[in-house]
Order: sequence, then structure tokens, then C-alpha cells
Amino acid sequence: MTLQPLWPLWALVLVAGPIVVFCLVQLARQRSHRGAWVRRTGAAVALVAILLGPSVVDRTGATLQTNAEVFFVVDRTGSMAAEDYDGAQPRLAGVRHDVDAIVDAFPGGRYTVIAWDSQATRQLPLTTDARAVKSWAETARQELTSYSAGSQVDRPLAALETALTGAAERNPNNVRLVYFLSDGENTDGSGSSADAELASYAPLAPLVDGGAVLGYGTAEGGRMRSYDGVTPADQAPYITDDANGGAEAVSVIDEVTLRTIAEQLGVTYVHRITPDTVEGFTSGVDLQDIAGDGRREEVLYRPILWPAAAIALGLIAWELFVIARAYPTRLGPDGFETRRPGFGRASATRKVGAP
Repeated sequence: MTLQPLWPLWALVLVAGPIVVFCLVQLARQRSHRGAWVRRTGAAVALVAILLGPSVVDRTGATLQTNAEVFFVVDRTGSMAAEDYDGAQPRLAGVRHDVDAIVDAFPGGRYTVIAWDSQATRQLPLTTDARAVKSWAETARQELTSYSAGSQVDRPLAALETALTGAAERNPNNVRLVYFLSDGENTDGSGSSADAELASYAPLAPLVDGGAVLGYGTAEGGRMRSYDGVTPADQAPYITDDANGGAEAVSVIDEVTLRTIAEQLGVTYVHRITPDTVEGFTSGVDLQDIAGDGRREEVLYRPILWPAAAIALGLIAWELFVIARAYPTRLGPDGFETRRPGFGRASATRKVGAP
């Protein structure tokens, strides 16, 4: 048997401690009501016992733990819906595959997701919950077409800088890996330009130990279906280009921009057009070297709360029963109030308004 407190010990001392002390003091002072204070003290002690979390070992095991921190920077702009990945799949299908595979390549790591469309947001804080990252990737969709405000690949720069800086301050010895997933397209609302003035990612290079820039799309480009959050993807109309006479818009990959970002971050650039293995840009990080044997023992406990809970419930029910018996029940026609007898006390009547 061991204790796994449900509250921090300081909270138990500050909140539960005074309650128990008060009951003990009243038990010592209230000799004429000792039975009642024994009951109340017992209930308080039982509740404290519950909060202390008496537990037994359920099972033990070894879980993989590393100090690798993986930062996913994901493009969710409308161009990522272009259907030129693995045939005619949207580019986001490639993103889903690669995020899932990269998570599997770094078991026991910590992961975070920064996504951008019209604005950059941190979708997940650093977490060891690989399932949460995979669930996010599985449900990731392009931005709502009606809210699209163009695409700039430097839009997530500030959010990534904040995340990397905070991680470096908290755990300076951890290894930080950045995976930047995008088609590299820069759209200002009226056109695209590979020569657009973009803020540089180079200042972040000292905070990055590895990773890759992953590029999606083809030089031929692909059409993009609109997204309104309601219409099924295969029934949504294709986005049109008003500047081109209303013809279906086509998005092409901008590898020049993506290679520039890779050089600035000091990582490799990889063109992703099919769901191939990710080993080429994940195997360069030696997890054994990062985390020694990479494993730690994990002990899981099973709380045993029902004995104390049963005692507390019984004593509280007893207290409520006593209070209910002592409460006035009726007013007779003669103006007298009748009380139910308490334990060891006969029933009593008194004239309402009388002392």
C-alpha cells in the first residue's frame, strides 16, 4: 500500500488540516455532544484519507522516453488542397501521412504543432501524447475558402520562434527538430511570386538541431476544391481564378522558396509527391545517443478509495439523519410546534412565539 495524493500535500495541509483540527478541538470541549463530534471527526478523517489516495501497484513496465522535441509547422492554406499528390490526392493527404510517420520515427519524444493559414496558431503545446498529434493530423483540413487571405510562408515565423525559444529556455539540453510542411506558395491576393519579400528563418537556426523542409505539389500544379466546412470534399466546387476569366485556379509548388527556408534553418529539403518512407530525413538523429538506453520504468497504481468513501458516506448520512429528526415538522391547530425526538431525547412541543 502506498499513497498517491489526489491533491498536492500543501493543499491538503492548508484546507483539510484545519477542518480536522477544528473537529478534534470540539470533540475535546463539547462533552455534552461528544457523540456528534465523534461522528463529524470520523467523517473529516475519512475524507482526508480519500484525498491521500491510498493505492496499490497495478502494474509496472518500461516506456520509451527521449529528449527529442519535434516541432511540426504545417501549411493549411487553400493551396494545400491542390490535387497533385500521389496522383490526384490533395497535398494535405501527404501531410497527414508524413506527420504520422515522423511521430512513429521518434517514439517517446515530445511533439508540438504550429499551423498557419490566414494566421499562425499553435495547435498543440509540447506533449508526449503521440495520439493527440496523430488525431490532429487526421482531422487537419484547409482553411475555409471564404476566409482565405493569401499565403505567406513566413507567417508562422513568430510562432515558431516563440515555441523554440521557450523550449530552449526550459530544457536547454533537449534536441529540437523542426519539420516544415508546405508547398511554398506565396499569394498576396492578386498573384503569386517566388521573389516575394519574406522574413528570414535564419535567426532560428541556432535553436534547431535537425529536421527537414518537406515540399508538396508539382510543377504542373493541381486544381483546388473550395472548403466551406459543410460540403463533402468530393462534392465541393473547384476554386476559380477571377483574374483569369473565372477559369479553375491551379496551384504549383514553389521549390525555390522551400529550399531557401531549408538553408536558413540549416536542414535538408525533401520533395514529397508520394507516401514514401520518411527514414531519409529522420534516421540521422540517433535516439540512443540522445537518451542513453531511451527507457525508464513506469509504475501504475490502482487507487483503493472505497473503504474510506463508504465510512465517510455512512457518517455523513448519519449526520443528515440526526439533523432531519431535530428539525421542526409541523405546527398543530393549537399553535404548538412539534419537534421529532433526537437520539436519547423525547419529543417536545412549544408554543410558537413562546421562549
